[in-house]
Amino acid sequence: GAHRQVTAEQLRARGNALFQAGDHGAALAAYTEALSLSDAASERAVLHRNRAACYLKLEDYIKAEADATKAIEADGRDVKALFRRSQALQQLGRLDQAVSDLQRCVSLEPRNKAFQEALRALGSSMHEKMKAMSCTDSKVEQMFQILLDLDEKDADKKQKAAQNLIVLAREEAGAEKIFQSDGVRLLMQLLDTAKADLMLAALRTLVGLCSGHRSRTTAILAELGAPRLAAVLGVEHEQVSLAACNLLHVMFDSLKEGLQKDFRGKEDALVLDSSRDLKLLIKHLLELLVLEGASAHGRDNALNLLIKVVPRKSPKETNNSLSLWVIDQGLKKILEVGSTVCGSLGSLPVTENTRMSTSVLLSKLYEDLKCDAERENFHHLCEDYVRSWFEGHELPGKLRAIQTVSCLLQGPSDAGNRVLELEGIMDSVLSLCASVCEAHQLVAVEALIHAADKAKRASFITANGVNLLKEIYKHSERDSIRIRALVGLCKLGSAGGTDFSMKQFAEGSTMKLAKQCRKWLCNEAIDAGTRRWAVEGLAYLTFDADVKEEFVEDKAAMQAMFQLAKSEDRSVLYAVASTLVNCTNSYDHEEPDPQMLELAKYAKQHIPEQHPKDKPEFVKRRVRKLLTAGVVSALACMVKSENPALTSSCRELISRVFLALVEEAEDRGGVVAQGGGKALIPLSLEGTEVGQTKAAQALAKITITSNPEMAFPGERIYEVVRPLVSLLHLQRTGLENFEGLMALTNLAGISERLRQKILKERAVPMIEGYMFEEHELIRLAATECMCNMAMSKEVQEMFLAEGSDRLKLMVLYSGEEDEKLRRAASGTLAMLTALHPPICKRIPQVTVHWLEILQALLLSPSVELQHRGAVVVMNMMAAAQEVAEQLIASEMLEILSVLAKDKDKP
Repeated sequence: GAHRQVTAEQLRARGNALFQAGDHGAALAAYTEALSLSDAASERAVLHRNRAACYLKLEDYIKAEADATKAIEADGRDVKALFRRSQALQQLGRLDQAVSDLQRCVSLEPRNKAFQEALRALGSSMHEKMKAMSCTDSKVEQMFQILLDLDEKDADKKQKAAQNLIVLAREEAGAEKIFQSDGVRLLMQLLDTAKADLMLAALRTLVGLCSGHRSRTTAILAELGAPRLAAVLGVEHEQVSLAACNLLHVMFDSLKEGLQKDFRGKEDALVLDSSRDLKLLIKHLLELLVLEGASAHGRDNALNLLIKVVPRKSPKETNNSLSLWVIDQGLKKILEVGSTVCGSLGSLPVTENTRMSTSVLLSKLYEDLKCDAERENFHHLCEDYVRSWFEGHELPGKLRAIQTVSCLLQGPSDAGNRVLELEGIMDSVLSLCASVCEAHQLVAVEALIHAADKAKRASFITANGVNLLKEIYKHSERDSIRIRALVGLCKLGSAGGTDFSMKQFAEGSTMKLAKQCRKWLCNEAIDAGTRRWAVEGLAYLTFDADVKEEFVEDKAAMQAMFQLAKSEDRSVLYAVASTLVNCTNSYDHEEPDPQMLELAKYAKQHIPEQHPKDKPEFVKRRVRKLLTAGVVSALACMVKSENPALTSSCRELISRVFLALVEEAEDRGGVVAQGGGKALIPLSLEGTEVGQTKAAQALAKITITSNPEMAFPGERIYEVVRPLVSLLHLQRTGLENFEGLMALTNLAGISERLRQKILKERAVPMIEGYMFEEHELIRLAATECMCNMAMSKEVQEMFLAEGSDRLKLMVLYSGEEDEKLRRAASGTLAMLTALHPPICKRIPQVTVHWLEILQALLLSPSVELQHRGAVVVMNMMAAAQEVAEQLIASEMLEILSVLAKDKDKP
């Protein structure tokens, strides 16, 4: 027992220290652990009270209120807990309860000025709120009257009323007011008018009512009904459909919040409701997918919603039941959309983005599965679906089956490969490739191309498909078919990847194919859907360096590709990004092991070769030409698109290209001017690990050589800090660490607010770690970064912390041989001794060599070092008598008097 008590005590003490140091997250963890070890009620009450303080700092007011309440239940006279609960309640908008807690505080401690002041402030803010509420009351009614009055002809007046309603709904008090005054029924009437402007006003107001408010969302869902919401999503009017999509997204988020909060005991029923509501909404979205009357973009919006809300956000969440439920209830419906053959009789209305979104959704669902049994079930459902169309539905059925295979190959390719192996599928693909009907031939050729992509079948396809595709390419009358056949040939031909010697086609044919692709790409008369395939072709052909060189010489082709990248059709993004990665050589180069090379030659094996035109000087020239052609604004536009086609792997490709574009310092200004800096921030914050790191490294390069306040104006500069700090992690390369440190040094020199942000991202311990690095450049960069960070009070305090060697290291580095390191370290000392005098007393205690190091600085041939030494000595003389006496007793006086006479060095 005694031993356990000690640990809870220690943890509480540690929590207190962390809280004082401003690390509220870590303090919370310490208190929470202490709670798990302590049994005594009084002890637990204090821990709950302390946790409430942490939650207030972390702005989690719901938990702050809960913990404070537990402390108050143990002791109703605990003023600290009462005061904390009142702060939490105030933030949660429950002002009347906050007032009663504060009144209790004042009655317990009538003399406490802080309590009196807080009560007075809260009283006046309540008064304001009551005033606002009573005039809001009449306002809400007026707004609805104007909007629902069918005889009101004044459009401006209606517009204004709608705007006011939306703005009012964004404030908690206003939202509650609308909700209380029968607002939902009135908003429903607005929705039912079927007039676009009124529907938009209603949907945007509902967003305010549902945002972050679970109980209101549940009530609104019950009143409006999921069928009505789904129907609005499916309307023809694009803006209305998009507004409905936003509303549903907000509703999903509010309902999911309810699922994630740890409800125990009495609130279990609520959780069940939430999960039921979620499933109800999703069920209607799935039904909308196959509803013939739903509009094409409504279908796209439904797919995008499912992508956002069904799969788990991170692998840390263990519960994938929503995905399993969607697969069980709706996989067939999703495949219905994926198998749609455009333009065939009675097909669902779709857009050029629908198939891509379907593939992405299928992919996300498949990736969300956790075990082989779940994956097997997915495969069986896909196989059953394909078979059901393939058998007994004549030709249209075969086309739908093949279209499904294409959709799966572009999404979860394992599932695609499984259905490709079903009996008769591949033969059908090959025979339909020769069909006389253009639409049928299109479906088959595309399926063949997607199959060629997944190398599992490539050898079988190479054998049969190459001749077939060559035939089609040479003899077809139709550009749309020839262009796809060409892409198939490109894909099969590029099986050698970047390897120059492994081309399956005769020399020269690659160049011919590329020329044809560029011609099609520039031909405005061909529809965009077909021109997209020309980019797909180039994505493969540009593995060849001769093709890269010709492409960057062809201004019209580059411009045409950038135009497509900015267009509505987002499925082209990946191909554009791949082409650019190839042209800038920003893919990963696999360096062959020299020993293996010798062995390979000896065994007459195939050795990958590098093309002479992939040497650095060629790459540099290509980058310049792409920059001149406007590649940056195209990339920036690609990143802006909120679209499923912008997958993590697509983001990674774009990040790779950006990193190649900022390789040369003189190009960085131009990249920033065209919006590159802004585009890199989201790329560095989400995506694959490699993609995020490449984007962060590009941000670092920009921050190092340009004025960061110009490159990242306004608030944007604060968003750059987190990506830069991520470069300091140990798993990053030395170069990434070095560039991250250099960039942070620049930011830390700008303002205290930036230094605070760097501290908040927990960068200081990492910066310190690199001060011990063997590599002298990294060690220097870390010391320079620390020098700028030392302008912050918190960092100065760290140099005095008990048991830390920080100050000792700085003093010793001031005596190192490497002059740059000495400059950085002695500069830090000069600043620390000036800004934080207690440090002066500590210097003689950290190392016996302190005097000789300072003397060496003063005797150095470098004026800069002499100046820094003189500043340190001056500060130390001024700080404390005993230190001054020690300095005077040494040779310091003679050295200083000699220096004072030196005419050349004022």
